[in-house]
Amino acid sequence: MTSKELREMTAEQLNAKLTELKKELFNLRFQHAVNQLENTHKMTEVKRDIARVMTVLNEKNA
Repeated sequence: MTSKELREMTAEQLNAKLTELKKELFNLRFQHAVNQLENTHKMTEVKRDIARVMTVLNEKNA
C-alpha cells in the first residue's frame, strides 16, 4: 500500500483501514506466539502500513 493511495481515501475509509490492519497485526502476533507464522516479515509490513495510515490521518486532521 502506497501513501498516494492512502491520501486519496477519506478519513472514514482510513479509520476502517486502520482497524482492519490492527486486527491483522493481532492475528499475526498470535500466530507468531504459537509458532504457526511462516513469514515473519509480514508483521513488519503491517506495522509500517499502520504507521502510514496514522500519518495520513494526522495530515488530514491538521
